[in-house]
Amino acid sequence: MENYIVSARKYRPSTFDSVVGQRALTTTLKNAIATGKLAHAYLFCGPRGVGKTTCARIFAKTINCLNPAADGEACNQCESCQAFNEQRSYNIHELDAASNNSVDDIRSLIEQVRIPPQIGKYKVYIIDEVHMLSQAAFNAFLKTLEEPPHHAIFILATTEKHKILPTILSRCQIYDFNRMGVNDTVGHLQYVAQKENIQVEPEALTVIAQKADGGMRDALSIFDQVASFTGGNITYKGVIENLNVLDYEYYFKLTDSFLTNKVSDAILLLNEVLKKGFDGSHFITGLASHFRDLLVSKDPATLPLLEVGDGIRQRYQEQAQKCDQKFLYRAMKLANDCDLNYRASKNKRLLVELTLIQCAQLTLPDADDLVGGRSPKRRLKPIFTQQATTEVAKQAQSQTGNAVAPTTNNEVNTGVRKSPLPEIKNERKIPVVKANRIGMSMRNIVTNGQAKPTEVRPQQPAATNQADYEDYMFNAKDLSYYWRDFANNHLPIEEKANSARMMNMTPKLLNDTTFEVLVDNEMVEKYMHKLLPDIQAYLREQLHNRKITMTVRVSAPNEVVRAYSQAERFVLMSKRNPKLMKLKEVFGLELN
Repeated sequence: MENYIVSARKYRPSTFDSVVGQRALTTTLKNAIATGKLAHAYLFCGPRGVGKTTCARIFAKTINCLNPAADGEACNQCESCQAFNEQRSYNIHELDAASNNSVDDIRSLIEQVRIPPQIGKYKVYIIDEVHMLSQAAFNAFLKTLEEPPHHAIFILATTEKHKILPTILSRCQIYDFNRMGVNDTVGHLQYVAQKENIQVEPEALTVIAQKADGGMRDALSIFDQVASFTGGNITYKGVIENLNVLDYEYYFKLTDSFLTNKVSDAILLLNEVLKKGFDGSHFITGLASHFRDLLVSKDPATLPLLEVGDGIRQRYQEQAQKCDQKFLYRAMKLANDCDLNYRASKNKRLLVELTLIQCAQLTLPDADDLVGGRSPKRRLKPIFTQQATTEVAKQAQSQTGNAVAPTTNNEVNTGVRKSPLPEIKNERKIPVVKANRIGMSMRNIVTNGQAKPTEVRPQQPAATNQADYEDYMFNAKDLSYYWRDFANNHLPIEEKANSARMMNMTPKLLNDTTFEVLVDNEMVEKYMHKLLPDIQAYLREQLHNRKITMTVRVSAPNEVVRAYSQAERFVLMSKRNPKLMKLKEVFGLELN
């Protein structure tokens, strides 16, 4: 019985032209060999399974070829090429840095570098997974890597370039390998299937390429696995069953349910998917990708971005014509938000179901009220019915003795009714008093144990003439309220720290119109001077007084602007109430 060789090894490229998906890099290497401009150190970096080690071996074989071709390829006929193909060449040395990462391993390698080649021109040292070398091994390798013998060439390969020291990177020519595209992977799999006499469906190879996530070695391993499962006849259904991949059909059915607002069908479909063992996160990410593919399919210019088989491509184009672009934008946003919140959610299934319900409501006539990044439209509806309004009016008439105007037919038809009750605003404002009028800063007056609303004085229109303007009186409580209102609501979000600082300050009235603010240091003083015009303008408008003046001063060493610690708070409290200090001394109390 013949020894079985996996496809990843059996069909490993042996020439630059047979390397898949790295045309720019292979062309650069071939031109460097043809012109004789070879560097002493190379760094091949990129994802796993994209051809880094393969290109390093082809490069090593080609530069030692005794009869190279004009295009930079090896002849595969000379003794050096045959020795390489039979894996008995002494000019190529491979070192796995994952298991040989100590200083002694690098020193042993440096000793071998001094020996010149017996056949060929160069000795090539391929160090795979070079990022696994220790810090001391890197330092021991620096000098040799910078000035190696003329016959030595180093090729370093890694999947994590960011872990390599900058001093190593500066001594190498860096080649970044690309992730394999779906089309390139499918083409190579079709070539392997043809060589192995395996029947395949294009959609099945597309699923394998997508599952490989840009790695050719992974794609060939999956190909071998599916070929064994299907007995040499790779079908689309066989692939999704063997790889546990969600079928496109689920997402097409789900989108049809969304377009027809069938919430129950969408939830039942999710239940079917979960019963088959699929994770909700995998399902929702696939749904987001499906919406993306539908959006791509709507425009012929972006259609090449759709990496699926021809049969599935046709279905995408057909369903994309049924979907509005606004629907796809919002659906992608909902699916992406669900994916972001999935890990933190405690009820993951409910989160996915809510997302499906929202997607099913996107095509409703009032969808703008549900989602879309805007606040719902506000529709004003009459609060009181006509009967209730009449009863309230009669009651008010009996109490006040005033006649109430009847509701006209026009008012009833339009749904607008005049309420006999005074309008009470929810906005909290402190009443102010004119300088020549004495009043009380209270909303309610308690009479016989019940609160009755006081008479609300209508706001006077702004004076058009400065001579008609009259300043109002205010007290420390009114000043403190609007000071905090400015700090809390009129500073940008990025100045949240400064807002909190202002909330901790207490403005002190010096006279009827001037108040003082104490700050801790000069930096805060400069900031408050910067805000001073805005604060004064706001307070003058809210307190209706043009003469309000604000001053800022840095507190003296003996002045306490704010009590931060427990001890400072106790000292301030004891100054207001000396009996606290006496209580502390009598009972021998101490602050924690």
